[in-house]
This record gives sequence, C-alpha cells and structure tokens, in this order.
Amino acid sequence: MIDEVGELLREAAARAVLPWFNQLSAEHITEKAPGDLVTVADQQAEEVIAAGLRRLAPGSVVVGEEAVAVDQRLLRRLRDAGRVWLVDPIDGTANYAAGRRPFVMMVALLAAGAPVASWILDPVAGSLVSAERGSGCWVDGVRLTSPSATPPVDRLRGAVPLEYLPVPVRAAVEAGGDRVGAVLPGQRCAGREHWDIAAGEQDFAVFWRTLPWDHVPGTLLVRETGGVAMRLDGSPYDFTDDRSGLLVARTDAAWQEVRAALLPGG
Repeated sequence: MIDEVGELLREAAARAVLPWFNQLSAEHITEKAPGDLVTVADQQAEEVIAAGLRRLAPGSVVVGEEAVAVDQRLLRRLRDAGRVWLVDPIDGTANYAAGRRPFVMMVALLAAGAPVASWILDPVAGSLVSAERGSGCWVDGVRLTSPSATPPVDRLRGAVPLEYLPVPVRAAVEAGGDRVGAVLPGQRCAGREHWDIAAGEQDFAVFWRTLPWDHVPGTLLVRETGGVAMRLDGSPYDFTDDRSGLLVARTDAAWQEVRAALLPGG
C-alpha cells in the first residue's frame, strides 16, 4: 500500500494542485478562520485523495483537514479502532496561495488510534518521502539513516517561527537564541520542517499550533529516523491532545539541548 498511496498523491497533485499553482485569483482563496487560508486546490485535492483512499481500503475512515473545517465532529474518528486516514491536501497553503514554495501534500494511516504509515509529497519537485512504523523512512526509494552523533548545541540549527509564539515563550527563545547554532524563521510548512529534520537538513523545529494533520505524518518520519517529538514539558506528542507547543528534534540529545537553551521553563 505504500506505493499505491504515493501514486494517489501524485495523481491528486497532477489533477488538482499543480494546475492551480500560480493561477489562483482572489475568488479561489478564502479564510476558514482569520489568517487560515483555504483554496479551491485544497478542496479539490482532498476530494481526489479521500476517494482514492476509500477505494484502496474499503471501510476505512478519512479525516481530512478541509472536511473537519466543515464538521468538527470528524475529529472524534481519530480514536477509532479501525483504519483511519488523516489527510492534509496542501500543507503550506499560505505559501501555495502566494505562488511560492514550499508546500507539500500529506497522508497518514492510523490503526487503533496510532500512526502506522505516512507519506509526504513535494508536488513541484516530484519527490516523495514515506515511513512505516518499525520499518524506517524512505525518500524516493533511498532509506534515510539515523544520525550517528548529535552536534554540539552551538552547531544545532532549527526553525522557530516567532510570530506564532506567545510573548513569554518568544522572549525565552530570543534570550537563548545565541546558545544554539541558528534559529531560523521557519518555512510556513510543517511537513517540510519535519522532512528536513528526518533528512538531516536541520536539527529541530518548534511549533505552537499542533493540529494533527500538520504533525502526525511528519513526526512519524522523524521517529523512524531516530528523532523525537515531544511537548514542551517533555511529555509525548499525542495528536488527540489539543494543547499548544511541540518540539521536534533529530535526536533525543538534540531535543534536550534545545529545550534547555531555548525553552528552559518548559
């Protein structure tokens, strides 16, 4: 099924995402909430992906970001005992709507309430990363390896989008920023941040919003390459918990170093 879902994402990209890229007009973009955009491409892509997933796994449940925007009760299905698909048709919609990258398309499969597989497609580059619980993480057929060591804290690089943080947390990050190698502004695309951590392109990322479709696919990639995803207080990331704050890092040691440097109060 790993290959089949990857092909489905490519199909949805070809049919619904790439044709609209840099072609959107104002009437094609709306706000679900202040600052939270949705485009006609998000909606069309989710329809294509959801229909394809139901064909691949008859009887399974699909929980898509855009469907949840219409009916919040769908979130309860994430706890179902059977197979549940979690879909983010375009992650990084603000980038997409502005005609810039990165943006990605994401799917995760849950079984008995736990992530067991995930897929992230960069539709412009055509590159696909996938992970299966206990079996590793792969980018275009090449397995990603776990890091052999953690760099010193003053060489760790990671994304912290300060504009989303509450004032006390932002102040702590700004005060501790010179203790780490680099605090990057973020790419406005959670899936890309997770991908870059799994691939070793950066060492950590701090997120304030922790919606399941933004983080379930990517945190599985990170865990399958030896990384960790935990709440700022050190508790495990539970996607059914709506608390804010998530620190993802390439290794446990990096997580501990970054937390001590940037978020000493938890």
